[in-house]
Amino acid sequence: MPGDQGGLRFAAAGLKLIGCVMRRATTLGAFLLAMIGLTASLLAQPAQPLYGNDFSKTELDQVPGDFLVIDGQFAVKQDGDNRFLELPGAPLESYGLLFGTAEKDGLAVSARIFGTSTGRRSPTFAVSLNGVSGYKLQVAPARKSLELWKGERVLTTVPFAWESGRWTHLKLQLRKTKDGWEALGKVWMHNAAEPEAWTISHVEKEEPSAGRPGIWGSPFSGTPIRYDDLKVTRAMEKP
Repeated sequence: MPGDQGGLRFAAAGLKLIGCVMRRATTLGAFLLAMIGLTASLLAQPAQPLYGNDFSKTELDQVPGDFLVIDGQFAVKQDGDNRFLELPGAPLESYGLLFGTAEKDGLAVSARIFGTSTGRRSPTFAVSLNGVSGYKLQVAPARKSLELWKGERVLTTVPFAWESGRWTHLKLQLRKTKDGWEALGKVWMHNAAEPEAWTISHVEKEEPSAGRPGIWGSPFSGTPIRYDDLKVTRAMEKP
């Protein structure tokens, strides 16, 4: 009988140890699951902007002090509760400005832009990276296309059906890859979901020069072009 009691005590101790191990394993598993969930949540969040401007803090008829206006009578205007930057409909030339910090690659710039057509005349508008002679993602309604430019050279185009009188979202990014520097662009109409895939892309072998992001416009229709929600973030992996 003493031997049996010893065996029972040993078995009880073993069960207690197993229970403790299982409780610790359950706690560790819950901790790991929580950490995995937190990591996934952080990865799912959009990149925090390096620069952002919705013009809500800029006085009417002024331009934010950090902007470098290349040309054009840009000024903050208001429609209802919304403030935006506006380029007048005349004269009929091409205009632009720069904002944010100058970098060579690894950035993405986005904005929403509003324009209207008059008869057969339509505006063109763009966002850009790498300064005046850098990369531009341009909507060209007259050619029914979305275009990637570098300086004065068209790199590639894809068909795009622009809608007059609706806000249009543009996003352009440039990143270094093993093959060179890849420029990627997206376009989508306001109130539509941002597409997961990039709309247009091009790889350049030549190393780009550092420069600031920008916005551009040509009011060929004789009506103003509006810009809002300018944002600069770090470039993301494709798509």
